[in-house]
Amino acid sequence: MKKKTNLIKIIPLTLVLIILISLGSSCAKSIAPEELKSSIELIDIETRWEKKYYQPWPPKLTLAPAVSFKVKNVGEEPLSYVYFNGIFRFIGEKENLGDNFLAGIHGDPLNPGEISEEITLQSNFGVEGDNVEHFKNNPEWKTAEVRIFAKSKGSQYILLGTYTISKKINFKEPEPVGMEEKEEKKKKK
Repeated sequence: MKKKTNLIKIIPLTLVLIILISLGSSCAKSIAPEELKSSIELIDIETRWEKKYYQPWPPKLTLAPAVSFKVKNVGEEPLSYVYFNGIFRFIGEKENLGDNFLAGIHGDPLNPGEISEEITLQSNFGVEGDNVEHFKNNPEWKTAEVRIFAKSKGSQYILLGTYTISKKINFKEPEPVGMEEKEEKKKKK
């Protein structure tokens, strides 16, 4: 009976040990921060302000800064599980306007020389105004910037770059309903 009991204890322990060894070897494949930074090139970078919230009456529009880019793998190894973090703030201020954390490259690895799909980071907080014209004509509308960081498989965060957010607004307010009829009546008179 003792031999059977020992065998019952040894088999599960052996299986657990095998699983831990295989998991440990796959987790150990972290990438050095310098290697990650030298493997990533951000291309097709576009900054803008996006609609976060809109209501026509009473007029209220909240715009949030955003950045879109693609990643080109300029390294010698495939990139996988790369996470991006965008930190948004107004230039000259220490307090963050908002941030966005995103798994940009996951699933299929990005092989050397390949370019990723477009990745968009948008601040979770924005700036309130009445309408698009309120922002365009407001001399107090401050310039914002985004710092883009990357991290992969246990590496430290690395700064990929700092980009100024353009004053381009990617939102068009809908035309007021019923205005065409009033204009036609005025023309007939």
